[in-house]
Amino acid sequence: MENMHELFNLSDRVALVTGGASGLGKYYAQGLLNAGANVFVVSRSEKGWDELSQFAKGCHRTVKFLSIDITEKNAAKKIITACIDAFERLDILVNNAGIQIRNNILDYRDEDWRKVIDLNLNALYFLSHEAAKVMTEQRSGKIINIGSMQSFRAGKFIFPYAASKHAVVGLTKAYADALAPYNIQVNALAPGYIDTEMTKALQNDSVRNTEILNHIPAGHWAKPSELIGTIIYLASDASNYVTGATIPVDGGYLLR
Repeated sequence: MENMHELFNLSDRVALVTGGASGLGKYYAQGLLNAGANVFVVSRSEKGWDELSQFAKGCHRTVKFLSIDITEKNAAKKIITACIDAFERLDILVNNAGIQIRNNILDYRDEDWRKVIDLNLNALYFLSHEAAKVMTEQRSGKIINIGSMQSFRAGKFIFPYAASKHAVVGLTKAYADALAPYNIQVNALAPGYIDTEMTKALQNDSVRNTEILNHIPAGHWAKPSELIGTIIYLASDASNYVTGATIPVDGGYLLR
């Protein structure tokens, strides 16, 4: 039997995380650094870069950054090229960057539909396509897409978000099937309700908070750290025979 520690060890592997300096992306990047990976972070702004740099130093790992709008033309090619220039390889791609815009159905704007689809789905597709070119040459790699509870459920105020997150599951399966012969695993993580700054308003809404908690068998909002084990699992050799899966990390939310 293989050493269990080694199965989850990411030493000297290179992970690329979009939106990896803030929000949940920051925690994914920190988890990967802590497991031994070097990390290439892509974000539109430099928010969170200093904090993540200090964290990487504490792990004795390297983090490098690129500021770019991942929806711009040819962004995917620029990003993958920059990552290879920085680290000479790419082992793990975490397609984390995303956006949600809410509105009533009759008031929903076409430009908001396009904005969400461009970031949540199109950018994910193009980045995965460029990463696959590198990983097929290596004959190894991990692509981890970030889904949502809206990968499974309706979202009557977030139409493009729900559509994009459903599509992420389909695209995960298609890429998994196509890339399996090259020893590349493609999976998705679907976070449930997570305690972050972005969800504070929802948690502070006593009616909605009670509704949500009553829907979660585990009985609490997740800490961001509760997602890290699944990210490391999907990025590591421990998941080498897992591909095309979407794993909810939701405290059982989807059970009810």
